[in-house]
Amino acid sequence: MAEPAVPRLMFYNDGRHPLIYQFEPPMRVEDLQLAVDELAGTPVDALMFCLGDGRTVLHDSAAGELWGGNVASWPHAVFHRAHRNAKGLIDAGRDPLRVVCDRAHAKGMRFYPTLLVQQGRGDRAADVRCSEFRFANPHLEIGADGALPPDHPGARCLDFAHAEVRDERFALIAETLDRYPVDGFELQLAYRPWYFRPDAVAAGRRIMTEWIERVRAAVKAGGARRELVVRVPASVEGCLRAGLDVREWLRRGLVDVVAAETFGEPEVLDSTIDLRPLVDAARHTGARVHAVLMRGVDSDRVAQAPIGMVRAAAGNYWDQGVDGLYLAYWHAAWPYGADFYEMLRELPHPDVMAAKDKVYFVPTATGRHPEPQTGPGVRRQLPALLRPGAPVRVEFPVSDDLPRQEAAGRLHEVLLRVRVAGVNERDRITVRLNGAVLPESVRRVIDLSANIAWARRRIAGYWYLFRLGEARWPRRGRNTLEVTLDHADPELAAPRALHDVELKVDYRIGRRFARGADPDLGPFTEAG
Repeated sequence: MAEPAVPRLMFYNDGRHPLIYQFEPPMRVEDLQLAVDELAGTPVDALMFCLGDGRTVLHDSAAGELWGGNVASWPHAVFHRAHRNAKGLIDAGRDPLRVVCDRAHAKGMRFYPTLLVQQGRGDRAADVRCSEFRFANPHLEIGADGALPPDHPGARCLDFAHAEVRDERFALIAETLDRYPVDGFELQLAYRPWYFRPDAVAAGRRIMTEWIERVRAAVKAGGARRELVVRVPASVEGCLRAGLDVREWLRRGLVDVVAAETFGEPEVLDSTIDLRPLVDAARHTGARVHAVLMRGVDSDRVAQAPIGMVRAAAGNYWDQGVDGLYLAYWHAAWPYGADFYEMLRELPHPDVMAAKDKVYFVPTATGRHPEPQTGPGVRRQLPALLRPGAPVRVEFPVSDDLPRQEAAGRLHEVLLRVRVAGVNERDRITVRLNGAVLPESVRRVIDLSANIAWARRRIAGYWYLFRLGEARWPRRGRNTLEVTLDHADPELAAPRALHDVELKVDYRIGRRFARGADPDLGPFTEAG
């Protein structure tokens, strides 16, 4: 097939959750090819395919160690399955990485192996995905000297100040580039973004830049059209704190694509990412910026983002001038259904999504992560504790041009939803949008303090719904919501918190069209 154009839509498959974990051994070649086949005929231009755990790999490698090659007794059935599937395919002469690479090319997609550059280390008895290199070299870890606090998240991560660390990582990259007909290579640097001791980060930036330059040379040695992709925290200043001088990499032309994300480990959709500093840094460098678009919500009502939330995030990203989208961790919705393909069809086309329903929301606490950690340099806004008389401000962007859509007769309704946890009917709150008070005349209050039919988990509180007329519409671009607890019932000692902020924008197909359809009354009723 024809060589794909410069990718606008990259799709990440971690090679595990929707693939090698799913199939009973022995895994067949056809099973592996599913990583490509489920994307065939979609706008996805490039498959980003993870090389196992990062410390160990799931393909035939001399430079790396096979996942579970050092394990005799398995405490984890699925990890054992992954080892058996990979080893069985390799022993049969069907290298998993080669199979997927060849299939991607046969279906007209670019193929980029992805390396989780950083990873911690557990104890040998339980950490069956860890390599012998890691077990044998704890002195190469950031916390090896014992000077870090015991709860430092990067204590057992590799310290890139050591040449042995950089060489071990590079050897796996160079071998992959040499042995496989790949279209480039991706360094996942946003996952566990700790690379140096806290007191050595400034010096570490130069070390890491030199290592990136070395990797780029290896990428380009296989052809000038091969690309180096780096996935990094979305904050340029936050990257500097981690030892990643992304501005310098762009200035020196060391990277071809920068994919930016805010939540590297909770895997949460974030439509509020500010990508403008990164887009500005990449301008005139020849490099492209891709926004990492996740689908995780994990709220009490929603597990994976429906299409309205995905549109809202994508619209905000395109509005900031990004060159493409990078779809990461969508495998939580695997196996993929019709809604998955509906999303893919629209995502490369912001003009197609412009007059489609959207739900903007500000990331908040999740079921798995009550305190979700953002990447360095990014502040998580919610939940936010409310104290009497002290306004809490939340910022969120909106890409919709509401006056234009209203003039075209397509705008149906704009609804702001705010949830405050812990309040009761005696409490009083004031909500302002862009400085203007939202009056009670446009407000509806929903009491879910003791709701019996909990969808997923319990969050007791009140929802405040505001139907916004033209005079109160959010503006295109950044918006500020301000919530003030004017009065707190003194008999209630529970903490109050601003927990959720959502903006729902609904459209009609055209000026005289009805909104939705009632299944009992037919297509001409006004429903929804």
